[in-house]
Amino acid sequence: MMKFRRAFGLIFVGLFLLSACSASFFEQKADMKKEVGTTFESQPEKTNNSTKDIDYYLPTGVNVEEETPNNVLLKDGSKTYILFYNQHEKADSKVVYDSTVKQQKEWDANETFSKDGKFGYMLVKELKEDHYQLIIGIGGIKLTTEPGMLKKMQK
Repeated sequence: MMKFRRAFGLIFVGLFLLSACSASFFEQKADMKKEVGTTFESQPEKTNNSTKDIDYYLPTGVNVEEETPNNVLLKDGSKTYILFYNQHEKADSKVVYDSTVKQQKEWDANETFSKDGKFGYMLVKELKEDHYQLIIGIGGIKLTTEPGMLKKMQK
């Protein structure tokens, strides 16, 4: 089974950053990039969950709602996240990133990270005024917020 421990630390730090911001997105963009980059380079958490194809880490309070081939639907209270994985892509793969980037003309944030044979990314798109979608991934996996879930970033 493949292990994607680092990706989930990266993903959930990014989700925390967007949901806890008190300033505008553009003011927070540099801080988000720094925090996601730091997490990308940190030691991964131990896995505590698995599917037929992958082992992964879920923080306390996040639960698996549904599993389908290559997708896991996650819930954290009222928040929903979609985990997509391609078990045939390695941690340095850009296939999932490239296909995701092509889904939008422009992204409000498109940041990439590379280290130790791993490729990570963070994409943010404002879907409508004050509603954002966040996508964070490493190699053949990505985690996406439910479209429109992230609203204006206020306390």
